Amino acid sequence: MKIAKDTVVSMRYEIFDVDGSLLDKTEEPISYLHGGYDGIFPTVEEALQGKEVGACLNVRIKPEDAFGEYEHDLVRVEPRNLFPEEITIGMQFEGGVEDGDEEDYSLYTVVDITDEEVTVDGNHPLAGKILDFVGVVTDVRAATPEELEHGHSHDASGHHH
Repeated sequence: MKIAKDTVVSMRYEIFDVDGSLLDKTEEPISYLHGGYDGIFPTVEEALQGKEVGACLNVRIKPEDAFGEYEHDLVRVEPRNLFPEEITIGMQFEGGVEDGDEEDYSLYTVVDITDEEVTVDGNHPLAGKILDFVGVVTDVRAATPEELEHGHSHDASGHHH
């Protein structure tokens, strides 16, 4: 079966930075619903269109097609007393930025701590990076009506959110 809209694609992949350092790797195949359901990077989905089980791909993904450009506005320095005593670098907090009437919530990672201040970064760790996506297709099947209704693939147990 060829990969087309409304098929469930299973694959193993590795993601590298442009220097060849491994950033992410699947041990077991992941599955996604193919056809514009936002289950995988659009450039990878486009490269997979029409492929079959066993197909290998190597796709270079620009920042704007992956985790976006690095936004310096998402780095914030806050007073130390706003955070728990046991805070450590790498901890994450959900935080809001007021934008007119609404608050835009992001996940912020602690990147620096002093006695007076804590620096947090709301960028994804891979924001601004060019990525090399290397994968192999392990299975292709027609999506079930339930998967199409939900807009994502389900695992062998039936439902997955």
